[in-house]
Amino acid sequence: MTLNGWLQIALFFGLILACTKPMGLFMTTVMEGRKNWLTRALSPLERFLYRICGIDSTVEQRWTQYAVSLLMFSLVSALLLYLMQRMQQMLPFNPQHFGAMTPDLSFNNAASFVTNTNWQAYTPEATMSYLVQMTGLTMHNFASAAAGLGIALALVRGFARQSADTIGNFWVDLIRATLYILLPLSIVGALFLCSQGVIQNLHPYTVATTLEGAKQTIGQGPVASQEAIKMIGTNGGGFFNANSAHPFENPTPLTNFVEMFFIFLIPAGLTYTFGKMIRDMRQGWALFAAMSVLFLAGVVTAYHFEQSGTPLLARNGIELAATDAQSGGNMEGKETRFGIANSALFATATTDASCGAVNAMHDSFTPLGGLVPLFNIELGEVVFGGVGAGLYGMLMFAILAVFIAGLMVGRTPEYLGKKIEQKEVKMAMLALLVLASSILLFSGTTSVIQFAKNSYWNAPGPAIASLTNSGPHGLSEILYAYTSATGNNGSAFAGLNANTPWFNITIGLAALVGRFLMIIPLLAVAGSLAKKRQVPVSAGTFPTHGPLFVSLLVGVVVIVGALTFFPALSLGPIVEHLLM
Repeated sequence: MTLNGWLQIALFFGLILACTKPMGLFMTTVMEGRKNWLTRALSPLERFLYRICGIDSTVEQRWTQYAVSLLMFSLVSALLLYLMQRMQQMLPFNPQHFGAMTPDLSFNNAASFVTNTNWQAYTPEATMSYLVQMTGLTMHNFASAAAGLGIALALVRGFARQSADTIGNFWVDLIRATLYILLPLSIVGALFLCSQGVIQNLHPYTVATTLEGAKQTIGQGPVASQEAIKMIGTNGGGFFNANSAHPFENPTPLTNFVEMFFIFLIPAGLTYTFGKMIRDMRQGWALFAAMSVLFLAGVVTAYHFEQSGTPLLARNGIELAATDAQSGGNMEGKETRFGIANSALFATATTDASCGAVNAMHDSFTPLGGLVPLFNIELGEVVFGGVGAGLYGMLMFAILAVFIAGLMVGRTPEYLGKKIEQKEVKMAMLALLVLASSILLFSGTTSVIQFAKNSYWNAPGPAIASLTNSGPHGLSEILYAYTSATGNNGSAFAGLNANTPWFNITIGLAALVGRFLMIIPLLAVAGSLAKKRQVPVSAGTFPTHGPLFVSLLVGVVVIVGALTFFPALSLGPIVEHLLM
């Protein structure tokens, strides 16, 4: 590992830390409906949207109403995206004349983008028209991120309020998050990316003649506008198949750094928003500290194993140390523009934050280097996490942490002055069990299922025929696919041909399970907490803002993840490492 690599990691984390407070303050003012520096310009548009949509911004919803609004909005928007994909050959802005996408792939993509997963089982620049990319995918990039932000704020209101029946208004949260937070940041981000060489046009693809005389088709399109919200909204779905490893999406080390910064900007700021809304900043910084510990542990581990290189090569006398003449380590699947440190940092950040964008191929990482992004997602995407999703996921673990602490000292657990009782613990455990069940059941079934001749689901034979690799690495590819889908991440170990009916439908279902069957229990927790009165702090109250609580919270996150997934990880990346 090099000094240059450590400095880049330290600079990244330092910038995130510096921006957490201002970003958190801004989001607090926006989501509480207070005046901010964008109010004069955007409040007329906000009122206009309320009027044409028939929304009364002064009326709030109970948790059941909030959940129904979310589900209905997601259902309708997913159906619209599905129809656009099935009809894209009849729609404008299709200079490549792409035909309709298949039913199973259209379902997978609609489920993927409505859940903020953005898994892509196809080559975007060879499959999807400009119109569907701009209106279908980009719209969902905004809407799914705004919905996640609203869910997080609804849960925070549950902790902040007393004897209340409501937790906010979904439609107001959706519009404010989009209009004041995601849209302005995306405009600034897209303009910056354009200035650095990210393309933005509606031209037909260019056919070039190579030096050898062969013909090469160079894809292009409205990339910068999708790239900005892809990172800021922690969506991750690229305009090109190579994602942020493609020079049209991520041309320079500067754009690479800024794109990583975009991933963590809102999730980190939400920890400060949380502290501000509950009127105890120590609680927000405690969550930030727990997330930071997990993030730094992941990036150090990934960087170490990638810089150490492949043991098989080292035993054959190949020089793997970094020198002035070479980068050393494992450069397979990585861009020389970015190097090992930035690839390890990007891989850790994108899987900590449920973004799923990649600037290197995770499938080419060393076994334990690739274990880091896989385990990050299996922790529940709570290490800063997606827009909103990280905060409400970490609060779920905080509920479990205080419950465990209460059991150890024989007291009714409390968090932020609210007694954590049977209902809250059951709902938190239900969310955890749903995630684990989806990942392990889909992965296990796919590993053994066989298909008959003429089966709709797949070509004849086992589902694992879609794998490029066999053995432990093949299992890791399957496990990563369903972990990524259930965790709403979207990145992949790309040695898997997932564009078959079986994978398209099951991965789409996993994405829906991971999003909505986690959100609904947490909204129930929000509704239950909002009705409770705060209890006064006593000598027996367990403090939830100091190093002890941060350590307990980190321990709960890691132990739950380790106990749940250690057997599967042992058969995949861990045994692969031992074989090397």
